[in-house]
Amino acid sequence: MKKTLLATAMLGLFASQAAIAADDTQELRQVIEQQQKVLKDLEKRLEETEKRVEQTADAAEQGHGKSATTIGGYGELHYNNMSDSDAEIDFHRFVMFFGHEFSSKTRFFSELEVEHVIASHEEDDAGEVELEQAYVEHDFSDALTGKAGLFLVPVGIINETHEPPAFYGVERNPVEKNIIPATWWEGGLALNIKAAPGLAFDAAVTSGLKVEDNFKVRDGRQKVSEASAEALAYTGRVKYTAIPGLELAATVQYQADVTQGDTDVGEEASATLLEAHVIYNIGGFTVKGLYAQWDIDGAEAKAKGRDTQKGWYVEPSYRINDQFGVFARYNEWDNEAGNSADSKKKVTSVGVNYWIHENVVLKADYENQGGILDSDGFNLGVGYQF
Repeated sequence: MKKTLLATAMLGLFASQAAIAADDTQELRQVIEQQQKVLKDLEKRLEETEKRVEQTADAAEQGHGKSATTIGGYGELHYNNMSDSDAEIDFHRFVMFFGHEFSSKTRFFSELEVEHVIASHEEDDAGEVELEQAYVEHDFSDALTGKAGLFLVPVGIINETHEPPAFYGVERNPVEKNIIPATWWEGGLALNIKAAPGLAFDAAVTSGLKVEDNFKVRDGRQKVSEASAEALAYTGRVKYTAIPGLELAATVQYQADVTQGDTDVGEEASATLLEAHVIYNIGGFTVKGLYAQWDIDGAEAKAKGRDTQKGWYVEPSYRINDQFGVFARYNEWDNEAGNSADSKKKVTSVGVNYWIHENVVLKADYENQGGILDSDGFNLGVGYQF
């Protein structure tokens, strides 16, 4: 009887232990299954991550990866004190750049400018809001780049590079302003060809000028605002930079009719612009020289003496160190060079630039105006770029 009871007790104990073990095994199996599921999810995520990394790397190798959008800008504040006018302080320009690289070969660039702080409908308000650049550029090869949109005309020295830290003097030189006329932008298509190391050609087909009956070139800029395009402009430039420190460039532009068919101005008047410049840099010494001339056909332009408009300047400068530079510049131009009377304008400037940072400059210069002008005075300015 005792043996039977003992046996029964042992069987009960084993049964209970087996039941407990079965329960533990079930829980363990569930834990293992959960861990396996977690591992599978983690493995799947790792595979997806590796796939994305590979796709990004492939796109970057093929030039299809997107880069960051860039933001920049420049601005300049001027104080002008000339003897023939009241002293004036003016935040002349506030400019923002926005660019984006769609790939290593395709990019976008734009420039939005506010001049003289305020733009409104008030008659005495000199301010303007202008879109000076907005174009897409694409590299078809290492030697051929094209652009389409709104861009600066490839002519002169300051038209394409006019950030304040990049040039001497508070104001931009009057020859390029009144003859070329900088800053000058048009809408259209352009190609840049790198023919050889240090030798490049530019060609552009764009909107053109539309002069009024006074045939003033600067007033003829349409700024691509519902611009008349009856007569397009064709521009070509050659630039040579193969010798270190030397830049030689020449531009020609032709437009079949700078009146754009406006019968109120008179007969059609074709126009040709010729420009050439040299920049030579050795050590801290730099000399710049530029000549530009317009030839405009037609009796109306000839009657006003504006069938020929030309100008030139020379500017030696010396960069004393990273912070200080001094310059002198002689400017001479004539927008009525076709007249028999002397209508030349002359400006001699001397001054100093003080770069408190490579992208921030303080400026001071003295001007003496001669020819048909009769004034002198000084200018102060601060400019920046980023």
